[in-house]
Amino acid sequence: MARGIARAASFGGRATAAGWFSYRRITVAVCLANLVAALLVLRSLTSFAPAPKRVEVVQYTEEQIRRVEESIRIRREAEPVELVQAVKKLRKVFAREEKRRKELPLELKLRVSYELVGRLNGLGDNGSAIQQREALESWRVETLKEAKSASTQNSSNLGLSSEEARLLKRALEFNWHALLEDIGLWISPEIPHTEHDDKPENEPEEEEIIAGPPLHPQCNTELHADYGGAAVRWGLTHHKESAADCCQACLDQARNAKLGELKCNIWVYCPSEFGCYSPDKYEHKHQECWLKQADQPKLNFKDKYSESYRDSHPRAPVVVPWMSGVTSA
Repeated sequence: MARGIARAASFGGRATAAGWFSYRRITVAVCLANLVAALLVLRSLTSFAPAPKRVEVVQYTEEQIRRVEESIRIRREAEPVELVQAVKKLRKVFAREEKRRKELPLELKLRVSYELVGRLNGLGDNGSAIQQREALESWRVETLKEAKSASTQNSSNLGLSSEEARLLKRALEFNWHALLEDIGLWISPEIPHTEHDDKPENEPEEEEIIAGPPLHPQCNTELHADYGGAAVRWGLTHHKESAADCCQACLDQARNAKLGELKCNIWVYCPSEFGCYSPDKYEHKHQECWLKQADQPKLNFKDKYSESYRDSHPRAPVVVPWMSGVTSA
């Protein structure tokens, strides 16, 4: 009997110890330990966080507040109220025009563009900008008249319905330039050019500067002049540094000419760095000096080439580039 009780007591103790160290209790203990560790870590982190800064409240004086209110009042009074209202009105106008522009169907725009191009082609290639604008305005007036009559009827010569005629009438009457922009038609405007002579009366004309030494009075220099005559010295291979040198060459040749030789009494010089125009086949360059002879010297060109001459010679400039002289020696 005693042995049985002792054995039972020993088994009961073992069961109690086994129940105390069960898996459930061990899991709960581990979770509690992790929770405690997490709280400790969180506390250590928050303990090092910087303290929030104190917000300092600025106290303004009455004088400072009065100045701020005064500046606000000045800004409000300086606001361009009329300009803002005008801009708002313009935006409304542009919005209405844009809406009207979009109301015109694409097919109707194409029909208008074809008719306008046909009207311009009728002018030919030589039609000026003024003629083109007059042709477009004439078409607009005719079409607008037709559209007005068609808007009250059910048919028109344009083959438009009453609704299309109404839209076209409004586009031609109020949005003509916008319609031209939409169909991609643009004609350069005519810019009037008026020359104003601001020079005071009786003021002498500015003399053109001639490069090089002054010319001798015997040279009888004429600017923008080209004399004809028999060539005493071929200018293509005879260059001089200045017009004075060219004239002196003519004087020297006439003085030293042998019996029977032509004596120079005309000199022609090219002072332009870009060369000088001549109707012959040669390219005349800067500093060409032609020595010529003529019993009765005659001008080929003087001052400017005529319009009729430039029409038949497209390469000719407006002003004669040569300078010449008939010597008095």
